[in-house]
Amino acid sequence: MTDRPATTGPEPHATAGAPGLDQPAAARKATGARTAAQKVTAGQAPAEQAAAARRAGSGKTTANRSTARAVAKKSTATTAKKNAKKTATKTATKKTVTATHAAARTPAPPSAMPAAACAASSAVTPAAVPVPFEDRERLLDGTHHDPHAVLGAHRVPGGIALRVFRPYALGVTVHAEGMRVELRHDGGGFFSALLPLDRADPVPAYRLQVVYEGTVLDVEDPYRFPPTLGELDLHLIGEGRHEELWRVLGAHPMTHQGVSGTRFSVWAPDARGVRVAGDFCLWDGTAYPMRSLGASGVWELFVPGIGEGELYKFEITRPDGSRTLRADPMARRTEVPPATASVVHTSHHVWGDAEWLARRAERPAHEAPMSVYEVHLPSWRPGLSYRELAEQLPAYVKDLGFTHVELMPVAEHPFGGSWGYQVTSYYAPTARLGTPDDFKHLVDSLHRAGIGVIMDWVPAHFPRDDWALAEFDGRPLYEHSDPVRAAHPDWGTLEFDFGRREVRNFLVANAVYWCEEFHIDGLRVDAVASMLYLDYSREPGQWTPNPRGGRENLDAVAFLQEMNATVYRRVPGVVTIAEESTAWDGVTRATHHRGPSGFGGLGFGLKWNMGWMHDSLRYMRHDPVHRRHHHGDMTFSMVYAYSENYLLPISHDEVVHGKGSLVSKMPGDWWQQRANLRAYLGFMWAHPGKQLLFMGQEFAQGSEWSETRGPDWWLLDPSYGAAADHRGVLDLVRDANTVYRATPALWERDAHPDGFQWVVEDAADDNVLAFLRRDGRGAPLLAVSNFSAVPRPGYRIGVPDDVPAWTEVLNTDAARYGGSDLVHPGPVEPEPQGRHGRPASIRLTLPPLATVWLRPA
Repeated sequence: MTDRPATTGPEPHATAGAPGLDQPAAARKATGARTAAQKVTAGQAPAEQAAAARRAGSGKTTANRSTARAVAKKSTATTAKKNAKKTATKTATKKTVTATHAAARTPAPPSAMPAAACAASSAVTPAAVPVPFEDRERLLDGTHHDPHAVLGAHRVPGGIALRVFRPYALGVTVHAEGMRVELRHDGGGFFSALLPLDRADPVPAYRLQVVYEGTVLDVEDPYRFPPTLGELDLHLIGEGRHEELWRVLGAHPMTHQGVSGTRFSVWAPDARGVRVAGDFCLWDGTAYPMRSLGASGVWELFVPGIGEGELYKFEITRPDGSRTLRADPMARRTEVPPATASVVHTSHHVWGDAEWLARRAERPAHEAPMSVYEVHLPSWRPGLSYRELAEQLPAYVKDLGFTHVELMPVAEHPFGGSWGYQVTSYYAPTARLGTPDDFKHLVDSLHRAGIGVIMDWVPAHFPRDDWALAEFDGRPLYEHSDPVRAAHPDWGTLEFDFGRREVRNFLVANAVYWCEEFHIDGLRVDAVASMLYLDYSREPGQWTPNPRGGRENLDAVAFLQEMNATVYRRVPGVVTIAEESTAWDGVTRATHHRGPSGFGGLGFGLKWNMGWMHDSLRYMRHDPVHRRHHHGDMTFSMVYAYSENYLLPISHDEVVHGKGSLVSKMPGDWWQQRANLRAYLGFMWAHPGKQLLFMGQEFAQGSEWSETRGPDWWLLDPSYGAAADHRGVLDLVRDANTVYRATPALWERDAHPDGFQWVVEDAADDNVLAFLRRDGRGAPLLAVSNFSAVPRPGYRIGVPDDVPAWTEVLNTDAARYGGSDLVHPGPVEPEPQGRHGRPASIRLTLPPLATVWLRPA
């Protein structure tokens, strides 16, 4: 894994709660009045403005403090008239804007009682039952843990008390069956009345008529609804075992007790209070405090009239009393970076990949063909959206014969230069390329083209952006409480606290989420080594041994085992792949099987073979005349080939940051570089293990990858003089994939020693390697590589004596690939002359810098 630049991203709304900054441009320009309202106190968030105004009355009597708050909140026309003319004008504007904005999002529902009854009833002004002082203080300060216990309708001596908190309102009237009651204004945006009902009567369903300057709204009261989360959900959250966490936390449009709206819920156990702020309230969350659901640490609020597409964040009051405006950790959609708000989302995608899903579990991944094309979606064809990519990417990958694509991380991230490896919204595909449904459409299109989708997943660390996960509720929550353990030493990021059950739950559910909701076929888990070792990139004294006295991160081990076990149990046919660069024992061993180290396996399906990649590329960099001294680099991988289920990666990390492209690593002139590359790809595709190739390397791109530019597609343009050279390599990759998929010997026994036999492994002076691959029935394929720069005519290779003739199925030196065309057009028959410990042999003309595959004729 290559060092990635640390980032906090662009300053994500330095005035995070400022009106309009988290809104689309069109919304910000909706009315001139709204623009004026945004300028009321430039540079201050509404919550900060309100807090400053409330503090202005501190130390006064109760009455004076109420008056100060009324002034600060501009709640009544009487108070507004006492202000300066300019302030009054701005206040009136904000009232009108707030009401108009809410009206645009609140459909006018039918009346709560028949029109005749409404006309017959007369307004009543009963006694006020104001919010108790302490509750009022906490509501205004954003520190109330149970606003529903105070606001809404409640039985009290003498009847039913109704209390409403509507900042900026001039008046509030309650409508219930057979009743219309005007509430008393208690100052500071609080309204109340004692309804003339018997205390034993059930609390009636009611609606509110709220009067703003120039506008009257008929709305539901959020504080009349019971919780939307059940006891089982809260129990599972508290236990860290809710495998469908995304269905209960976050923002969910729903119908609750016959009323449409959105349920907001967030885990913030250390918060003194949480409020919802969003585009629907001009980013002033004062009127939307959430309730704490006990020891679960979850806060919840159902907001009627709010639907999909609304922007929102959570305004959290920290333990020290300060406030922070945070994006939703469970948001399923986000604004386009650098904007940072979460977006209420409902999926409308109708899947068309049922046939693919039914077939994908027929074979385990390590016994199935898998050649993977790795893609960075934003730069594959720069400027294309998910839906536009769906028109081009599946056709391209299918034409080249790859079985899968691997997408570099698509979860939302603030800094494009991190390539997606520093995630801030784990449940949302990046909005840079479209909506979540647009991404589902891309996955669906790939499946319908017969292509599996693997996604890079990053549970090792997350960035420090102060609007995201870092110290989310004022204290370390997702990160470890020990600052030394929390700080990732390489990337300036924070490591997850894998020992906290709720954090483990957040990540395990996230893995399941991508597989179930987006039909992802595999998760390639990034930076596993950095998770497994307490001393990863740390010097002595910078880490503390585990309780066993070792350097293993036991919490991370338990997390990876739980994640793999859960994903494989819930989603048949999915594969998990570890980017693990050490010799950790049992990465792909079952979690219940203990190894020599005493640990159960981690439970992955495949592991990246980083050792093979480093060794083989080191060999290929040498001039052919020197390769004889490094022959072991090409044979050593077979010493440990069956210790894990391997995938051979030539990934983005090997063609960036000054490492050069794959073809540029090869020695010699341009012809020799391409020949070396073709020979290497032929050797790689025949070697035990699955294959992965990064975009651009399939046509010998000469320059290294840049996320701002992407592949150099112009190299394939017929008008380019050397286009044939690049198309030759492209054609080789296509043909290698075609033969590979049709030849079970090349993939069926990848993880079994009986699927491989060396034929020539010690011909270092010749730079020749030859081996047999066999399928489950024993049918062979012979692969011979000549990594010297000279042809070797009449080279004798030992073969089994039960094959009457061999035919060449791939030769990387063919003219159509740009080679010298030393090929074998007809069958090659064995001779009864023993060689390499076998009773028969064939004589081949080995082309220079080439790999040849032969199958029984």
